[in-house]
Amino acid sequence: MNDESCADFLDRIVYLLDNELDAGEIREVKLHLDECAPCLERYDVQRTIKTIVARSCHEAAPDDLRQRVIVQLRQISVQISDS
Repeated sequence: MNDESCADFLDRIVYLLDNELDAGEIREVKLHLDECAPCLERYDVQRTIKTIVARSCHEAAPDDLRQRVIVQLRQISVQISDS
């Protein structure tokens, strides 16, 4: 496959991993991955990274950190609504 074609599919790989493609797009991307080893390799890397990140996200933030984030979000919200 050519680099231009692959660039389009590399963007859509992320959407595929996030289940954000319709059935037709999924078929297209999977067909490309079946035919293009470099894109398949990148897909595997992205899938692995997503799995590792998901596994590490099971930890809960400490209560004091969560409270500080909530306060900051509220302040930002107030600043935006005052603008």
